[in-house]
Amino acid sequence: MNQLLLPLLLMLVVAVPLIMGTRKQKKQAAAQKELQDSLGPGDRVMTTSGLYGTVADASGDTTIDIEIAPGVVTTWLRLAVREKVQPTVEDDTTTETEVAEAPVEADVKAEVKEEAKDEPVEATSTAQVAPPLEHGKK
Repeated sequence: MNQLLLPLLLMLVVAVPLIMGTRKQKKQAAAQKELQDSLGPGDRVMTTSGLYGTVADASGDTTIDIEIAPGVVTTWLRLAVREKVQPTVEDDTTTETEVAEAPVEADVKAEVKEEAKDEPVEATSTAQVAPPLEHGKK
């Protein structure tokens, strides 16, 4: 019995991480498949190459059309879509706290400028410039 215990333990040590790893890969593949099947017109996506765009047409089985700029539509494989991203919305409205703080910030900036006028400006840069590389010369 002792002779079988050591090989059995070694098998368990090797088999358990392999099984857990394959389960994780299956879950990720299923999630990616679900994402690619759920793509529809108007969805903002990022491709595997890092390109952001909006899905224009998702009627193909293996390809989708992505609008990368106004009027510029390109065709991509569905597999090239990495993730859906939320569109960036710029909010032009100001809140009450921003309105209340604005004059205070302006006053502080004016005070800092006045203080800076009184003090002399000193050059404290310690930057060094590297010599240019000479390619092809030996």
